[in-house]
Amino acid sequence: MLTPAWKKNDKKANWLIFSFSVIVFLVVAALGRIELDVDLGFDVHIFALINAVINSTVAVLLIAALVLVKRGKYQLHKKLMLWAMVLSILFLISYICHHLFAGDTRFGGTGGIKTVYYIILFTHIPLAGIILPFILFTAYRGLVGEFDRHRKIAKITWPLWLYVAITGVLVYVMISPYY
Repeated sequence: MLTPAWKKNDKKANWLIFSFSVIVFLVVAALGRIELDVDLGFDVHIFALINAVINSTVAVLLIAALVLVKRGKYQLHKKLMLWAMVLSILFLISYICHHLFAGDTRFGGTGGIKTVYYIILFTHIPLAGIILPFILFTAYRGLVGEFDRHRKIAKITWPLWLYVAITGVLVYVMISPYY
């Protein structure tokens, strides 16, 4: 096992995690109402591609980190999970940029593929909206050395985070022809 990297302070952690999660949620929710009409000199849909690459990388990191922790390689597990969190922050910045500069894109497919797209989208969006505090609480529990509590919440967080990462890529692949 690892030694705790942070000093435990549940009151402060709870406040920071909930505050950050609410702020991020409100910013992302506001994106549906804001679009900047600015010529950046490049195709702004590059942000969507960046998002898909980041989500793909996060999915690979999550799977590798799970394999490592099952093998008792806790230090490598920790490093990969921290990288997944850093990439997720970069994803959030790129996601905000894409929606600010590109606005919304309507899916143009029809029939069964349209149904599949909307099922994926309508499961992806709410899970993406609620996953952040789970990720942060899971990381916090691991970083303060509460490994039993970390494992317990990780059993919920990990599959949800992986699902959000994978479905984010699928949404991109399916909507990108309509950019």
